[in-house]
Amino acid sequence: MNTISVYAFLFLFLVATLGACESESTGEIATPDNPEIWTGATVTFEKTNDADPTLAANQDRITDKVVLTRGTDGGQLFNIQVESSSDKAESPTGTLWALGTTADIDDLDFQNFRATIKPKSVVGKDLVLFLVEEEIYIDLKFTKWSSNKGGGFAYERASE
Repeated sequence: MNTISVYAFLFLFLVATLGACESESTGEIATPDNPEIWTGATVTFEKTNDADPTLAANQDRITDKVVLTRGTDGGQLFNIQVESSSDKAESPTGTLWALGTTADIDDLDFQNFRATIKPKSVVGKDLVLFLVEEEIYIDLKFTKWSSNKGGGFAYERASE
């Protein structure tokens, strides 16, 4: 490879890398041409107040990579597969969220959970959960969100 080819390669690599970083920093995602949208039977999940989030019964195993729960400290949701507790800015890791339904997927703005909605006002709102690594979109609606430190919550979501 000659010197010009090496520089051309490096230039293209940097342009591609910077472009990818820019889209990640805005929280925007490009909808795949054929997105996988789960439309199966409705799954209802509930974690009661003060229930141990480390027990499988108190976790919603959506996929092997995304398992949602909520701690008893009253924080927000987190992905117990990769997090031991919630982080307001990032949790649940591996997910992005949008207000709306998958029927309007091309017009939705996906962001982290807390940037999408204040947890205390989540009940009754239509949301789309995007599983980033698997590129799966799921309609979800919270039916309960405990605002005390018990960490209770419930929702209904589509299955595969």
